Amino acid sequence: MKSSVLQALRTSIFFSCTMFSLSAMSAEIDSIKRTVDAAVLPVKDTYAIPGMAVGIYVNGQQYVFNYGLASRADNAPVNDATLFEIGSISKTFTATMATLAQQRGKLALNDKVSDHLVSLKGSSFGDTTLLSLATHTTGGLPLQVPEAVKNDEQLMTYLKSWKPANVQGTHRTYSNISIGLLGVIAAQSLQQPAVNIMQEQIFPAFGMNSSYLVVPDNKRADYAQGYKKDDTPVRMRDDVLSVEAYGVRTTASDLVQFIKANLGEMKLAPEFAQALKNTHTGYFKAGGMTQSLIWELYPYPAEMAALFEGSSERMVFEATPVQEITPPMAAGANVFIHKTGATSGFGAYIAFVPHKKMGIVILANKNFPGKARIETAQKILAQLGM
Repeated sequence: MKSSVLQALRTSIFFSCTMFSLSAMSAEIDSIKRTVDAAVLPVKDTYAIPGMAVGIYVNGQQYVFNYGLASRADNAPVNDATLFEIGSISKTFTATMATLAQQRGKLALNDKVSDHLVSLKGSSFGDTTLLSLATHTTGGLPLQVPEAVKNDEQLMTYLKSWKPANVQGTHRTYSNISIGLLGVIAAQSLQQPAVNIMQEQIFPAFGMNSSYLVVPDNKRADYAQGYKKDDTPVRMRDDVLSVEAYGVRTTASDLVQFIKANLGEMKLAPEFAQALKNTHTGYFKAGGMTQSLIWELYPYPAEMAALFEGSSERMVFEATPVQEITPPMAAGANVFIHKTGATSGFGAYIAFVPHKKMGIVILANKNFPGKARIETAQKILAQLGM
């Protein structure tokens, strides 16, 4: 009799503790959602954004909050499976592919382009280092692939005749060509197409099971419709170097996984852990920003003015003098790391703070100002204890 009473008491205590834990968890989710709602909903309204998704990693937990429509045509709501174009945030995966190839002994960042693309031997571009490609310090590559370049052969012809406006390593000129060629070389060194390496090795390594460079037929229904500023529907075209420079489609949940991996909060195979860590190494100072391998680093706590300037149109479209960091700045915890990304119909932002083990991703199916993305993220992170 005593045994049954004792067992019943234990069961009651366990049930009470479980209910208390669930109640506390629900209260925490509600609190975080109120914080995210307060920051996101005004932005969504101001810029008439059809749909948004926000992912948070804080206190060892992952949260995703969805807003609005993935498509106005059929009133499909944004949900956890909704795929967004993330534009230049894709470049961080290309950088990871390059550092993975480095870990496997297939390339070195001080290699010249012509060490891997022999057709460019003797050209100015052939003398460019892979590090310069990864840090936008080639000396003046344009932002976009020229309109007249429609295939790989035409791209090689263009690069053979290209001449730098500045000495390599002295100026930062943001360029899709730069990181795109790094991706081409990294994939070639790994002897597989970039699409295969990303979708079969890199994404799975980080638990990103809904991320694609080529969206499969059975996931097309999850692919959000993008919208231009005038609300015209649009999606990304497959152009020369688009796969390597800005081609990833993914979910907020998957990008939170990527944040978790970058924070060292995920058990990874050693080569992948080191590859990620190597992308955080700082090589050049450009104003208040430190340029690592695509990621942009700032001292923690980051000043809003510095974040705005580092993500400004001037930094995207103009050559910015840089100072080389010698020796390179090893990846450290006391920094703020972020990257913006956009296509014609989508806007994206990712940021994380290693020191605080927290991060955020904001995705939208309409391009809206980078400054607004940064402000929104900062409001949320500040409320969550950054």
